[in-house]
Amino acid sequence: MSQLPELFRLDGRVAIITGGAGLLGAEFCRTLAEAGATVMVSDLDEKSAQNVADSITQSGFSAQAVRTDVTRADSVQQSVDSALSAFGRLDILVNSAALDPKVRNQESGIGHQEPDYLITNPLSFTFENYPLALWQQALDVNLTGMFLACQAAVKPMLAQGSGVIINIASMYGVVPPDQRLYQREGQPPAYKPVYYTVTKAGVLGLTQYLAAYYAGKNIRVNTLTPGGVFNGHDDEFVQKYAARSIQGRMAEKDEMNGALLFLASDASSHMTGGNLIVDGGWTVW
Repeated sequence: MSQLPELFRLDGRVAIITGGAGLLGAEFCRTLAEAGATVMVSDLDEKSAQNVADSITQSGFSAQAVRTDVTRADSVQQSVDSALSAFGRLDILVNSAALDPKVRNQESGIGHQEPDYLITNPLSFTFENYPLALWQQALDVNLTGMFLACQAAVKPMLAQGSGVIINIASMYGVVPPDQRLYQREGQPPAYKPVYYTVTKAGVLGLTQYLAAYYAGKNIRVNTLTPGGVFNGHDDEFVQKYAARSIQGRMAEKDEMNGALLFLASDASSHMTGGNLIVDGGWTVW
């Protein structure tokens, strides 16, 4: 039996983190690198991905960057091929790429880059008039993108006889949003859109399906479900959020790192198909 600290080490392992230049994605990249993994920072924003990789390597750890559009199968496959070509294996996939719409100067999400089609604020629409194009685009990124990444990454994992997949969901995939958080007196109504809850709930289903599908293959698949993470939110939003949370505050961006490392490492060797919720108690109420 390994000593406890050794269970959390990732020496010799290779990880791809989609959305690796995002608020949480960058934290995940650094966490896995500091635990000994070689990290591929995968993001639609190539410059930001390179900045994350450079920061990691300048700290004495191992990382490279690759531009990836998770909605395109060829782009996702090229990212996996790049990792295999550079490092010869792939041990860990963290699916952190997602669209999470922001209320300007009010509510910020986990996602890193807002594409052109989100210039129109998705939170300005009611469910009754939510545009089909925005719904479909969100499905493409939040669910189809995760499907494509898992599909590409699991092939080398099967060939080498081991692998770990971690899908990042949200507490809003477990419980619906409290829309009162997004309202401001004297301002037009705003709503966390339907696609966010639906796609994040779908992440949980995908995790369970894959965990069961790869039974006996030494491939573990789990979900990490964060609560709200502070990202420059205004005081009114923070106060409303805190009033709904058992711990009375939002998470800091580094407070998911321990859970992520647990799921990526041998410390969670008997865990698959699970959902690790780190939400300050939000979903307990």
